[in-house]
Amino acid sequence: TKIRTKTEIEKEIKTMRSISCCFLAVMLFASCNTNIIKSEYRSIKDGVWNKDNVLEFSISEMDTLVGHDIFINVRNDNTFPYSNLFIIASLTTPAGEITKDTLEYEMSLPDGTWLGKGSGSIKENKLWYKENIVFSSSGVYTIEVSQAMRKNGNISGIIGLEGITDVGIEVIKSNP
Repeated sequence: TKIRTKTEIEKEIKTMRSISCCFLAVMLFASCNTNIIKSEYRSIKDGVWNKDNVLEFSISEMDTLVGHDIFINVRNDNTFPYSNLFIIASLTTPAGEITKDTLEYEMSLPDGTWLGKGSGSIKENKLWYKENIVFSSSGVYTIEVSQAMRKNGNISGIIGLEGITDVGIEVIKSNP
C-alpha cells in the first residue's frame, strides 16, 4: 500500500467535492420541470385576502395544438382558520368568452394536519383548476381568482380571509 501525503489527500478531497458539486448541479438542472409554461404569484397584503380582491393573471402565446393543465397555487399559514377553501375562478378567452367556476379545496385533514408542501408555518397547495385544456386561439387569456368563503348559515361572505399569504397560477403542458 502506498502512503499518501497530506497534500495528496487534500487534492483528492477537493476533486471529490468538485465532482459532487457537478453531480448536484446536473441533478438540479435535470429535475427542473421544462413543462412549466407560466408560474406567477400575487402576495396577499398582511395575509388577509379581502373578498373584493380579485387577483388577475394573464397568459399569452399559448400553443394552440397541445393540452395544458392549470393550477391555482395557494400558500397559507397557521392563522388560516378553516379546513377548506372556496374560490371563484374565471377564464376569459381573447374573444371575451368567460368560463366561471366555484371551486372547493380541502386545506387540512380531519385531524387538523395541513395539506400541501412546505415546512414550518407556510404550506403551499397546488390545486387543480383546468385539466388538459386546449387554448383554441392565440392571444391573451385572463384568469381571475377570488375567495368565496362563508361561515355556515351566513349569506354574506367573509370579508377578510385570514391566513392566505400568496395566491398564484401555474400553467404546464399536459402529459400526452
